[in-house]
Amino acid sequence: MTMLNHVTIGVTDLDRATQFYDELLGVIGAKELWSTPEMRMYGNNPELPKVAVCTPFNGQPQNPGNGNMIAFKGGSKEGVDQLYAKAIELGATDDGKPGERHHHSQYYAAYIRDLDGNKLCFIHAKIKNDEV
Repeated sequence: MTMLNHVTIGVTDLDRATQFYDELLGVIGAKELWSTPEMRMYGNNPELPKVAVCTPFNGQPQNPGNGNMIAFKGGSKEGVDQLYAKAIELGATDDGKPGERHHHSQYYAAYIRDLDGNKLCFIHAKIKNDEV
């Protein structure tokens, strides 16, 4: 059993965010699995962990959390590069260009801020015997 069901990304404009995440997550084969007027749920399979994009339930303004980040598997260094390039093309802000991290040649990542300032990471890593 996997530990996570889904994570949620708060946005200010759901239509704008839907356009961004439809294209960005399409790069890794994710698609909208279901939606409501306030939320879009993305994934590769309903049984695997998913990402929800939504306006805040409490009606208060969206704001990105300090220290919060969602990391998406790139599948390869080239996949990380492709996700990063697509995000920047879609209007995201650079928060760390693709490259090796933590002085470790097998930990390759890139960081961006989405249209609402939420921090996303795209990663390809081999840590011990597991590929991420």
